[in-house]
Amino acid sequence: MKTPKYKAPPPFEMPDRQWPSRTLAVSPSWCSVDLRDGNQALPNPMDPDQKLEYFQMLCRIGFKEIEAGFPSASQDDFDFFRCLIEENHIPDDVFIMGLTQCRSHLIDRTFEAFKGVKKGIVHAYIATSELHMKQVFGTDQKGTMKAAVEATRRIRALADTMPESDIRYEFSPEEFTDTDMPFCLELCKAVYDAWGRATPEKPLILNLPATVERRPPNHYADMIEWFIRHFPHRDSVKISLHAHNDQGMAVAATELALMAGGDRVEGTLFGHGERTGNVDLVTVANNLFSRGIETGLNFSSLSEIAATVERLTGMPVYYRQPYAGEYAFTAFSGSHQDAINKGMHRLSEAGKIFGMKWKVPYLHVDPADLGRNFEKLIRINSQSGKGGIAWVLEQDYGIQVPKAMQPELREEVQLYSEAVGREISSEEVHTVFREKFVNPAGPFKLIGYWPRPDDKDPTFIHGEVRIDVSGVEKTAVADGNGPISAFVHAVRSIVGIDFSVADYHEQAVGKGADAQAMAYVPLKLEGNGIVFGVGSDSNIDQAAVRAVIAGLNRIAGKKQK
Repeated sequence: MKTPKYKAPPPFEMPDRQWPSRTLAVSPSWCSVDLRDGNQALPNPMDPDQKLEYFQMLCRIGFKEIEAGFPSASQDDFDFFRCLIEENHIPDDVFIMGLTQCRSHLIDRTFEAFKGVKKGIVHAYIATSELHMKQVFGTDQKGTMKAAVEATRRIRALADTMPESDIRYEFSPEEFTDTDMPFCLELCKAVYDAWGRATPEKPLILNLPATVERRPPNHYADMIEWFIRHFPHRDSVKISLHAHNDQGMAVAATELALMAGGDRVEGTLFGHGERTGNVDLVTVANNLFSRGIETGLNFSSLSEIAATVERLTGMPVYYRQPYAGEYAFTAFSGSHQDAINKGMHRLSEAGKIFGMKWKVPYLHVDPADLGRNFEKLIRINSQSGKGGIAWVLEQDYGIQVPKAMQPELREEVQLYSEAVGREISSEEVHTVFREKFVNPAGPFKLIGYWPRPDDKDPTFIHGEVRIDVSGVEKTAVADGNGPISAFVHAVRSIVGIDFSVADYHEQAVGKGADAQAMAYVPLKLEGNGIVFGVGSDSNIDQAAVRAVIAGLNRIAGKKQK
């Protein structure tokens, strides 16, 4: 498909480039921007307690520079900075960083947030691309230069009023990869001179971002090498990289730019961030680790880190994510399983042949170094993992079991497998799923549910429910702000179980006229217990209410045991 809307970006002319022949041998320094760039892009940004837990996790991993927020942009971020400082949550060797635009009142507010900090980095940015200057801000290179220099001088002056604090400065020409390079160089020289206090011991951080990934990775590396060659104070600046993943190449762009001379990498765990995200620091750091480079970051409990990030952000880690994904060290193919098993058994021989301690087919790193295990999830028995069981149902029946429900499913499958004392088939897994979650035995049977929209407000529902309770028909009516809400209110008055439904998952199984809606509903009990029920119907609302009844029967069954 051809279109006149797009064209390839012009190559960056540098015929004597040196970076392609270099090999990375040392680690960059790392800066996490999870609590700013990552958090601002979450559908539901973290609350202060969640951010504090995340911050403490980043410190345990080993990050020495953490961008904690944009304190002049929101009261929440400002208060979080004050919490970190006033309650002494910042380790002595960790710098917290705060982002600000090059505007005087925002800079002043940022320094209010930093009051009393031991180690801080003030990070100022200004857009330098022609696209932004002309189309967004209505300015030019002269105006941008003036704003950046004035902001830097103001930051310097305010830093001088805090002699008890180690205040460093980071400057970002936003959209570096879309900026005219000679202009960017002159701008950064002017910022360096305005700061006037950079030394090899306390360098100025020049963060050169691929804010939007419009170029291939080699262009980014060329631009970084060109900039470093022409900047006159190389020993007193730290060249920082900040790549976004719009074209899916942020990791490659970052690694090539490190070869080109970058000193520092900004990014997020698992690539959270605007649009397609920031560069994934877990992947970049573990890539270097897999090549024998000491990174200073500890991912030896990566599964726990991933679970914590999922819980705090509400964003799942993709199951094939490098290093952290559920299937990252899983072989489904029999030939892959066989090769890995043989390689593991001959690991000592591989050391002699290849001159390294780890050389195993299909596994480029030892999963144990990351707190992981090699898993085989095709064959299901009492020892099989929840992911493998869910995979079988999805592959063979199109049933996508929510991750939160998988532990309950695994428990039921395990009990069945232990009872029969053998490996079980996918048909048997499906039978367990149907009997234990869709049609569980119990005292409750749905006779009918009739939701009716209100005459004046169609989003408000009047519901009538008829349920057979141990052979006795009972009826209840209730209202709600939706058909499920009305159903829950009515059913609670009948069954005598205190529960709520916060959310539920739904999917379509099959296609066309034969498609069925499948609803997976977690019933939250008093005391924070969760029990899932599953319902199936041609109508999604009816599938959901059937799932509620299934969950109630499962609860009743658990009480009888």
